Amino acid sequence: MGVIQRVKKPTTRKGKKVLQSKEPKPIEGPKQCLFLQGRNPSDRTRKLLKDIYDLKKPDGAYLSRKNDFVPFEDATLIEKLCYKKEAALFGVGSHSKKRPHNVILGRTFDYGILDMIELGADNYKGMKEFHNAKVLSGLKPCLIFNGPAWDLNQDLKRLKSLFIDFFNREKVETIRLQGLEHVLSFTATESGNIYFRSYKILLKKSGQRTPRIELEEIGPSIDFKLRRTRLASDDLYKEACRVPQELRTGTKKNISRDAFGSKLGRIHMGKQDINRLQTRKMKGLRKTPEEKKQFLIKRKKEKQAAKQAQNAVAE
Repeated sequence: MGVIQRVKKPTTRKGKKVLQSKEPKPIEGPKQCLFLQGRNPSDRTRKLLKDIYDLKKPDGAYLSRKNDFVPFEDATLIEKLCYKKEAALFGVGSHSKKRPHNVILGRTFDYGILDMIELGADNYKGMKEFHNAKVLSGLKPCLIFNGPAWDLNQDLKRLKSLFIDFFNREKVETIRLQGLEHVLSFTATESGNIYFRSYKILLKKSGQRTPRIELEEIGPSIDFKLRRTRLASDDLYKEACRVPQELRTGTKKNISRDAFGSKLGRIHMGKQDINRLQTRKMKGLRKTPEEKKQFLIKRKKEKQAAKQAQNAVAE
C-alpha cells in the first residue's frame, strides 16, 4: 500500500501564486508542449521534433536528453515531467528496427495520459532545406484538413483534434486578412497516410480590392504513417471536453433583434399607482397648499367609508 502524501499548504505569497497557476481555469490559454527524446532516437526524429517545436514556440520546451522508456508500456515519466513543466501536450521521438523513425504525439488530462498516437515518419524534409523566408514564431496558423477520412475514421478524428490542440493559440474574435501569414495543411488518405505541409501566404496584386493569394512552401514537409493508438474512453473524453458552468450560455427569453441588429427586450410589470410614483422633485411640479388640502380631505373620507363598511359587516 502506497504512502498517502500530505497536502502541503503554501507558506509564502510566491508559493500560493504557483499553486493558483496550476488550478483549473474556465478559460485556458495556449497549451504548453513538452518534446522528449525516447530510446535511441534517430537523426530524422530529432530534427522532426525540433521543427515542430519551432512551429510551437514559444509555448513549448525541447529536452535533448535521452530517456530509456517506452511510452506505450510505461508513461509515468511523461506524466511526471508534464506535471513538473505544467505541459498538457507532449511529443516523443524514438527509433527501432520494428518501428523506424517513430514519433508519438499525445496529451494529458488531470496530469494523466488522455490520448497517445504513434506515427511513422516515412519521408521528411526539414525547414532548413527550404531556402526562403520563414514566418515569425508565435503566429497563429491557419489549419486546413483535406480529405473525408478525417471524419470517417475514429483514430483520424481523434488525431485531428490532437493537431488542433497542438497548434491552437489565443482565441480571436475577428480575423484580419494581412494577419494570415502561415498555413498548416494536413491531408489524410484511407490507407492511413497523413501528409503534413507548411506554407507561407503571399498577398499579390490582383487589380482588385481582394489580393491574389499564393502559397510558398517553407517546411517542414512530413509524410506520416498511422501506427499504434491509445485513445481515452468515451466517458473520460467527455469529461475532458466538459464546458464549465460559468461559460455555458442559456437561452434568454423575451429578447429579440430587429433587421438592423438592434437588441430588443420585453418586460412584464404589474399595475402601478401613478400618484405614488417617486418622480424628480422640482418646484414647478410640487402641489399647491390647496391641492394638498383637497388630497388630505379625500383620503380622510376614504378611511371613514372603509371604517363604516367594516362596522356594517360586523353588525
